[in-house]
Amino acid sequence: MSRIVVSLGGNALGKNPAEQKELLKNVAFHIVELIKDGHEVVIAHGNGPQVGMINLSFTESTSTPDMPFPECGAMSQGYIGYHLQNSIGNELAKQKIKKSIASIVTQVVVDEFDPAFDRPTKPIGNFYTHEESKVLEKTMGYDMVEDAGRGYRRVVPSPMPIDIKEIDIVKSLLNEGHIVVTVGGGGIPVIRKGYSLVGVPSVIDKDNASAKLAELVNADILIILTAVDNVYINFGKDNAEALHEVSIERLETLIEEKQFAEGSMLPKIRASINFARNKKISVIASLDNAEKAFNLEAGTIIKG
Repeated sequence: MSRIVVSLGGNALGKNPAEQKELLKNVAFHIVELIKDGHEVVIAHGNGPQVGMINLSFTESTSTPDMPFPECGAMSQGYIGYHLQNSIGNELAKQKIKKSIASIVTQVVVDEFDPAFDRPTKPIGNFYTHEESKVLEKTMGYDMVEDAGRGYRRVVPSPMPIDIKEIDIVKSLLNEGHIVVTVGGGGIPVIRKGYSLVGVPSVIDKDNASAKLAELVNADILIILTAVDNVYINFGKDNAEALHEVSIERLETLIEEKQFAEGSMLPKIRASINFARNKKISVIASLDNAEKAFNLEAGTIIKG
């Protein structure tokens, strides 16, 4: 039996709530298969598209007050967590398995002096054309960047996670045999101010948060499910090459060669390396190949 952290990419969860609910039926089936095999499962998820849409809806509204980013992150944790609880709960009931699942609204501690606050890199929200991005830069003051050949997106600061405030609750639920959804969207970013935790306007990369989560719960495997089947070198080019089982040393060389996009694949690679260093296993795979990835038969496998 293994303790497995499954990290779901926000871009892999669809473009709207209805599409997300449909896609999660497939995720739920594979996660329940893991549970049937006796594994302990912790689920993390991204929220890049979702938190961007939530924030934009408040920004564009003429009848509601603007909503700070930490609160938008909490909202995304709530509705994505609900969809996960619902889909996995339904699959458990369908297979007559008595098991509970709970989502934790999670605060993740970051350093207020993290240099990331001065250099936005985390893509959020919808994809736009180059022309549309220029309009948003001018009218909204957004930082816009091209995102892995898929269009232009807004970027916000993405500080590194230091600690997870609710980690003891997560551990307690796991030890009691429950399924846990936590660090949704990378967690709500907070900084320490004396005895208080204060939310800050940023989005923590969910893969870095997932690696920190996997470390703190002493997981055996970290599985990052995303929109592509494997990590590629020369991605999007005629000589693109899929990586299957790859060493930490080779990945570090490829990072130096700038093979991975900073706002998309690079955080997944770095998070996977950080977790695998401690003689653990990390896997990066597509949502469609989830079951094979859980059995280490698909995706890019990194072993420490």
